Amino acid sequence: MYIKTVSPSKIKVFDECKAKYKFRYIHRLKDEYNETVSKDALQFGQFIHKIFEDGVDTQTEEGLFEIAASIRSQYTFGQEKEKLTERCLKHFFNFNKNLSENVSTEMVFSIDTGMDFEVNGVIDRIVKGSTGKYLVIDYKTSKRPTPKRELYTDVQLRMYTYAVHKMYNIPVEDITVGHYYPHLDKLVTLKYSSSQIRMFLNEQKKKIWDIRKRKLENFPCQINQFCNWCGFKDICPAQGASPARLQEILTERKNKKKPKGGT
Repeated sequence: MYIKTVSPSKIKVFDECKAKYKFRYIHRLKDEYNETVSKDALQFGQFIHKIFEDGVDTQTEEGLFEIAASIRSQYTFGQEKEKLTERCLKHFFNFNKNLSENVSTEMVFSIDTGMDFEVNGVIDRIVKGSTGKYLVIDYKTSKRPTPKRELYTDVQLRMYTYAVHKMYNIPVEDITVGHYYPHLDKLVTLKYSSSQIRMFLNEQKKKIWDIRKRKLENFPCQINQFCNWCGFKDICPAQGASPARLQEILTERKNKKKPKGGT
């Protein structure tokens, strides 16, 4: 199964479950086949990200709240998440005003590694300090912070480090990456060494070749802690779904793509 480009989400999904990777990236299905999963967390996260993107230069708290009000109708989530909005915006305003030069928000990158694959993705925020060093921020609205020890093997942050290193031609050691949790007003940061990033790229090369050598039937379901929140649970054979159900969905999708009036 040939692939040329990988993103943090693509690698994360492959590690979680090979069948999920097949559903999303080979069959190109949307994560909409799990009727028991609430979309509140996803919608709220997208809402907060958009406010922070549009409000990065806002000079007042009121300005952030005005942005939030103007886009609120585009997102659907319940009162539990609604109550967090004010806290997130107040914390972000104070956090944001103390940051140095803003380099970019929602930075889209696509980089050829020179190892027969490319990496791509979107970085929430890049900030340049007065000393010329860079801070890369990924906004998170999950209930609990990821322990710092786990971040050292985080695919997303390592890929972001490599991307900033290449895009701005700065040493890996001059890049700090981290998660910012606005509801907790907590920034968790770390740095990687050049050797850690080289090791990471070599790991991804091996993983890509693993994917390339697999046939369609060699993307098995993996029962684990992610299953209950998987967007493909209702069509997963390991969860009792009939293979005929998946085939029906793929046939419907194929028929929708056919041009009207075609033969």
